[in-house]
Order: sequence, then C-alpha cells, then structure tokens
Amino acid sequence: MAIYDQKYQNLLKNILENGYDLFDELHQTKMRALPGINMQIDIKEEGFPLLALRKTPIKSFIAEQIWFLMGEKNPKNFLENYTKIWSNFIEEDGEIASAYGHRWRKHFGRDQIGDAVKLLQKNKYSRHAVVIAWDPSDDGLGSGTVKKNVPCPYSFTLNILGDKLHLHNIIRSQDALLGHPTDTAGFAFLLMILAQKLNVKPGKLTISMSNVHLYDNQIEIAKELTKRNSDTNKISFDLPKNSFERAEKGDKLLFEEVFELIKNQYHPNEGIGKVKISEYENIDAMVTK
Repeated sequence: MAIYDQKYQNLLKNILENGYDLFDELHQTKMRALPGINMQIDIKEEGFPLLALRKTPIKSFIAEQIWFLMGEKNPKNFLENYTKIWSNFIEEDGEIASAYGHRWRKHFGRDQIGDAVKLLQKNKYSRHAVVIAWDPSDDGLGSGTVKKNVPCPYSFTLNILGDKLHLHNIIRSQDALLGHPTDTAGFAFLLMILAQKLNVKPGKLTISMSNVHLYDNQIEIAKELTKRNSDTNKISFDLPKNSFERAEKGDKLLFEEVFELIKNQYHPNEGIGKVKISEYENIDAMVTK
C-alpha cells in the first residue's frame, strides 16, 4: 500500500477518534472536525499522492490544475470537457467568482504565479514566493457578499531547498473524504509543473489544514476506508517537456499525456457508492474516469 494511503488512513482515524462533534449551519448537518492538522508528502521518496483506497478521479485534478494555470474563471473554457467538479459553484454570469487560477494570475492586478517563477529563477533561495487566493476585501468575515464559493486552499508558498522545490499549502477548510484526496493530488501535480519550470526536482508537499472534517453522512464510509488495503504502491513519472507553458495555453494533448502516465500505474479499489456528500452531488460523479 502506498505511503499516502497510509497517511490518509491515519488522518481519518484521527478525526474519527479525536474530532469535535458539532452542527454545521452552512450545510445543515452534523460533522466531526479537528483544528490545525498537518501532512507532508515527499514526492520523490514516497511517490505521487493519489489515493487508491477508493477510485479517485484522475481527470478531475489534472484538468483542474491546467485550468488554474490558464488563469480562467469560466469552466466552459477547457475544464468542463473533463470534469464537472466546479459546476455547483457557477454564478449567474457563468463564471466562478473565486476560481483559484484567476485569483493566482489576474484578480489582484498581478500574475502571482508568473512573478513567483521569475523571483525564484533570479533568487532561488528567496522566501517571498507567496501566492494568495483569498481576497480580504470580499471573502469571509461576514462580509455579506453572497458567493457560491470562497477559497479553501487560500495560500501556498514555494521554497527551493536542496535543489528541490517544496510547496506548503494552507487550507482553511478541508473535507477529508473528498476534498483532501483531490486537493493533494492536484497540488502535487502543480508542484511538479513548477519544479520542472524552475529546473529543479519536486520536493515535499506540506498541507496545513486549519479545519479538517467529516460530515455526518461520511462517518461510516470513512470507517470503511480505514480498514481497506490497496494494490497501488509507488506512482512515479516524469512530466512531458514544457508542461508549464503548455498548461498556460490549455493544451489538451498535455492533459492526455499526463493522464496516460498516471493511469497505467494506478490500481484503485472499487468506489464507495452513491451518497450526497458535502458540496459535491455524489461520490459516483467524483470517481468516474
């Protein structure tokens, strides 16, 4: 069983055994949550973190990160050809108000991703490579602005140490059952793309979760996952050349190439049935290839 699967099981066990029970007003459901939980994955040593305890949608996180690097906020441009993962958050104008890629590349009047790359190319040991998705003028804090979504992974930092690029992702709210596996694979993919662009090896992905939780109707599924084993061990692959530039252009061939590299090594367990969970319609919709 892959190391990430083991770490994920430990995360679920920790929530199940030590989480605080509360009622979530937003989703009108009971939940169990923990504060301030960290996970770290060494991509080179431990392999690419793709959960195999249940079938995880490969196409979703690949397409999502390419769409982010495009700086888009309209899911009809590229993203919806592969996944409907953001469909519930589309506003009346057809766009995602808090789309991460648009926030990273355009929303604040600067290209944070592009500037971070230029900074680290000029000064590889800089500690100023910080990328923000949270807009303090509009998000949270009872602002009264009605949006269907505000950023969950709201900031990340990039550091080059030991000739490896390390990404520290900070998440304000993390759905452990569905959000965590998808976000983890997605940001590992982003780390690999940025490392290739900076001509260094991918290093450690660190995930800091301010609030990680399971909803009431996820508890039994989580218990089932803690008992499972998987036949997928270490997933390892090299990205196609010029992945950063190709992602910026929404290169469909890049998507297909990465998908093929991963799927041939991925041997997940069966899915876990159809049930409405968190902001997603159902698990079946999330695990289709």
